[in-house]
Amino acid sequence: MLRSIFTRYTLLIALVFSQAAVAADLLSPRQAPVKASLNAPALAAPSVAPVTPTSSTQQLDYSANIKSDVFGANLFTGAFAREGATQFNPDYAVAVGDKIQVRLWGAFEFDAPVTVDAQGNIFLPHAGPVAVLGVRNQDLQRLVDAAIGKVFKTNVFSYASLAAAQPVRIFVSGFVNRPGLYSGTSMDSLLHFLDQAGGIDPERGSFLNVQVKRGSQVRATINLYEFLLIGTMPLTQLSNGDVIFVEPRQNTVRVSGLAANAKRFEFSSKRSTVADLIAITKPSAAATHVRVLRNTGTIQNTEYYPLQDAATVALQNGDELNFTADKKLGTITVRVEGEHQSPQEYVLPNGTRMGALLPLIKYSERSDQNNLQLFRVSVKERQKLLLQTSLKSLETAALTARSGTSDEARLRKEEAELLLQWVERAKAIEPIGQVVIAQSQTNIRDNLLLENGDILRVPTFDGLVLISGEVLFPISVAHDTSLKLHDYINRAGGYTQNAETARLVVARRDGSFAQVMGKESFFSFAPANIDIRGGDQILVLPKIDVKSLQVWKDLTQIIYQIAVSAKVVLGL
Repeated sequence: MLRSIFTRYTLLIALVFSQAAVAADLLSPRQAPVKASLNAPALAAPSVAPVTPTSSTQQLDYSANIKSDVFGANLFTGAFAREGATQFNPDYAVAVGDKIQVRLWGAFEFDAPVTVDAQGNIFLPHAGPVAVLGVRNQDLQRLVDAAIGKVFKTNVFSYASLAAAQPVRIFVSGFVNRPGLYSGTSMDSLLHFLDQAGGIDPERGSFLNVQVKRGSQVRATINLYEFLLIGTMPLTQLSNGDVIFVEPRQNTVRVSGLAANAKRFEFSSKRSTVADLIAITKPSAAATHVRVLRNTGTIQNTEYYPLQDAATVALQNGDELNFTADKKLGTITVRVEGEHQSPQEYVLPNGTRMGALLPLIKYSERSDQNNLQLFRVSVKERQKLLLQTSLKSLETAALTARSGTSDEARLRKEEAELLLQWVERAKAIEPIGQVVIAQSQTNIRDNLLLENGDILRVPTFDGLVLISGEVLFPISVAHDTSLKLHDYINRAGGYTQNAETARLVVARRDGSFAQVMGKESFFSFAPANIDIRGGDQILVLPKIDVKSLQVWKDLTQIIYQIAVSAKVVLGL
């Protein structure tokens, strides 16, 4: 009995291992094809949609189109080549190969897509063939209703709609980046196929003359400028084997200057004028004239016309147009700020001098007429430019300083990093653009021409002296005639450890400056005991500790330049 149980147990184990081996064979990827070939019917492998790799050449075409200065080239960047949901327009004419979804319900039921055959018909149950070739999409329902109504008089209803447009392959030829045969549907626009071909060649192709051909017949001629400028695009229905042909480029003209569309434009061979181009280029409101550069062989001529004569100026192939503003200011505005009792804004004729403005200002008891301040935009811009030039020179000196040893090189590197950080802070400082006029003789000051945007400020008798920079407590102190320069500095807590006591700057209220000798200095440009007036600003500059002599000179100059032009002490 034990032998019988053992035998059964052995057979059971063998059966289990046999089934496991069979299962392993079925699941093994190496044995699967053999099993499929020996067993019928075989299970079909799941289909996988092919993945089309992105063409690097196509991407290069799109990148070149974006960067091109040809008007219209950036139309082709891949946006039209992407497949999207098909939207059928009501005027679409049914073509051979289109699929129409037909639904019948009631006494008879039918629901299936039917294809338009080569004879232009669809076959409906019990109704037979129905001619639909060339029928507009909006008339399709009415045609199917009529066909069904001839067979089923009552209790059968129908619904028909275009399910899918005919797949087509279209030739794209002419002056495009990549001529070839491209796939789509009969509902896809001309732009879809042009985009697949990389777009029109900006240097050779025409945006004004794109043809759609069927055999030897030209079915449509499309001007892409109309699409770009006014949004007009004729819906040309394409069929399998149609050809989209881009004609060679016609005449061109380059536009620059005060124009919204500063591009290269194409124009037809017929007589075109600057006025025709103005409608496309959209010159700004400030433009008054156009400069025309004629390129004729080896001779280059320049012509200059007011815009009102644009209709009489003919364009030639290769011309270069530059829209400019050639007009003089009729009036200027000058603001008068500060302590006065007159209007703050004055509109004056261009060419007005300071002597004509000053009598219009009504001063008050607190007005400091002897220290008038003038701030000018053009002076501020020049001060900014000079500061930027000096900072650039400092950057060069800091980065090119030589080192004799590795330790010195490391110190120079750290010093250069600190200097570059300081330069970035200095670049953010805005000069005030002040012009010193209070010290000028009356006749010279009154003869000074005013500029548009000038600000004339009348200071107030405030009787304060401001101490700033490298002092312990930057403060304002009431002016006292008995106090000297060092007394004011002591009132501010004295110098900091980083103060350069030999470089003290006194900024006057009228915009002038005085550099004076400070404590522990042996050289100066003016006496140490300079007269301090109410409204003055005492600037204590920082000490500079760098290894390079050239960097020290440049940095010293820039710190002083910032103090003078912006009344700011910028320390390291």
